[in-house]
Amino acid sequence: MISYFQSVIYGVVEGITEFLPVSSTGHLILTSKILHIGQSDFVKSFEIAIQLGAILSVIVLYYKNIFSNWKIIKKVIIAFIPTAILGFLLYKIVKKYLLGNTEVVLWSLLIGGIVIILFELFLKEQESHKEKIEDFSLVECLTLGLFQSIAMIPGVSRSAATIIGGLTLGLKRKTIVEFSFLLAVPTMLAATGYDIIKNSGSFLSNQLEVMTLGFTVSFVVAIFSIKFLINFIQKHTFISFGIYRIILALIFLLIK
Repeated sequence: MISYFQSVIYGVVEGITEFLPVSSTGHLILTSKILHIGQSDFVKSFEIAIQLGAILSVIVLYYKNIFSNWKIIKKVIIAFIPTAILGFLLYKIVKKYLLGNTEVVLWSLLIGGIVIILFELFLKEQESHKEKIEDFSLVECLTLGLFQSIAMIPGVSRSAATIIGGLTLGLKRKTIVEFSFLLAVPTMLAATGYDIIKNSGSFLSNQLEVMTLGFTVSFVVAIFSIKFLINFIQKHTFISFGIYRIILALIFLLIK
């Protein structure tokens, strides 16, 4: 069982890491390990639900972009399709075998960190790269959705997968980061809604309170995390995040 204090810790970790290319799911699983909390069905659902809290911060910060521009909405919906299909088909496998698997998380963090560094070193942003979401083609949107779906593997990072996909397609760094924010909205709404529908009947009242607390904390912290990342990428690459992922993975691999 997760205590209220532990729920706050989870919420802070989720809020900080959801939009950074470091894998929030991976960090939540490692947090469970540090707090000695077993990966029960409730804990797995809790980890999914509090991610929605972070995602809702996107709606607060980008509601004008989301609701006032049909072209952007259409691009996000198209990019969401691959994730929706694969997520529905692989839900049971991911939740049963991958969520809570520390080994998978650590190797995903390590390999993902190396990939981020290599992409940053060899794929430089060009003036010709697209800087408007409205200019994304149908193929680019679907491709970004496929890249995001790789993040069903814990430790990969949804934002990192989308960002790498965007860099590969020749999109501006700031543009693809903002698109990853928007794409997270339907993705996590669907993931959380589906999980709650499947499991809500098994939750106790105090478990729902714990989940609500973690949800709220992650929402508040995520607002500051988004603002930090947008400012950060104006002046820096993602190499530091790649290095962080590698160091974190190596530390846990050595002490496990």
